[in-house]
Amino acid sequence: MAFSIRLTESEKALADSYAKLHAMSLGEAFKKALFEKIEDEYDIAVADEAYSEYVESGRESRPIEALWKECDL
Repeated sequence: MAFSIRLTESEKALADSYAKLHAMSLGEAFKKALFEKIEDEYDIAVADEAYSEYVESGRESRPIEALWKECDL
């Protein structure tokens, strides 16, 4: 699949600089940035869901020292 986007001259210059800095084509730079953004947002959504489940469970956290003692560390 291919697509095109419109950039201002300053946006294109910035994107070109980024691609050159990382020794990749402009297309590779955009693809990398897109998938990193998708992955970051997915990770945030998963973390939010896990935290909500933790809060709803009523469980409480405890100091790490308590775990160490329990594990005899």
